[in-house]
Amino acid sequence: MEVVIITGMSGSGKSGAAKVLEDIGYFCIDNMPPELLPKFIEISSKSAGEIEKIAIVTDIRGGELFFRLSEYIDELSDIGISVKLLFLDASDNVIIQRYKETRRKHPLDERVEGNVRQAVQLEREILAPIREKADYYFDTSLTSLAQLKDQVKSIFLEKASDSMIVSLISFGFKYGAANEADLIFDVRCLPNPFYLPELKNKTGLDAEVRDYVMSHDAAKELREKLEDLIEFLIPLYVKEGKSQLVIAFGCTGGKHRSVTFVENMRDFLEERGIKVRVSHRDIGKN
Repeated sequence: MEVVIITGMSGSGKSGAAKVLEDIGYFCIDNMPPELLPKFIEISSKSAGEIEKIAIVTDIRGGELFFRLSEYIDELSDIGISVKLLFLDASDNVIIQRYKETRRKHPLDERVEGNVRQAVQLEREILAPIREKADYYFDTSLTSLAQLKDQVKSIFLEKASDSMIVSLISFGFKYGAANEADLIFDVRCLPNPFYLPELKNKTGLDAEVRDYVMSHDAAKELREKLEDLIEFLIPLYVKEGKSQLVIAFGCTGGKHRSVTFVENMRDFLEERGIKVRVSHRDIGKN
């Protein structure tokens, strides 16, 4: 049985993630108190194979009961149940704006006398220990619903395994950093194709742009050093039990240099038999 616990900040998109998992065959339950997890799993395990994949949303709405989430996850692990923790997050300003748009009350509204910003800050403090234990972390501040769906599907559509999956992301710093990344590399130090008229409207998916970026000695040397570093790090992450590594490359607009380095890194890792998923977050933005 596969169990996915979806948690994270209120307003970060947990319900959307649950809907995606439901679409790909997970039995989903929203707002389950952690105290009920072991009993529900016990009942589900007796369903003669009818329920093999479960996704449960549990968060601060559960009040005091939620604070024992880690304890109940450990209890499930002790009896041999595979549990993955998916944590969704977003910046304070984005969450506050979402609450303004929906006009819904924050679950901690009464504790802070209606101050949404204080509620968000308090929730972040409460969730900090849970976030540290997350197997997967998504920051949805700059992510569309379609992109969130792609991210969730890319991880859970296939049967979970212990093999490492490397997610490569290109992004533009002008639109905000890729906060979900484990490693972020800034390639703005390299010459920018944006300033060449014949390359300005192309992207790192075009051979002309990649050739230009990689024609510089600094880019070649940087590529070699990053490949050596990542090839060194991956076995260490695997040894520590990490099943997903998110590596982001950022340039100014997320269209040229960062895309080039993601595509080069994709080729490098795939040649070594490593599973790779690629997302060019800002490639379509002006």
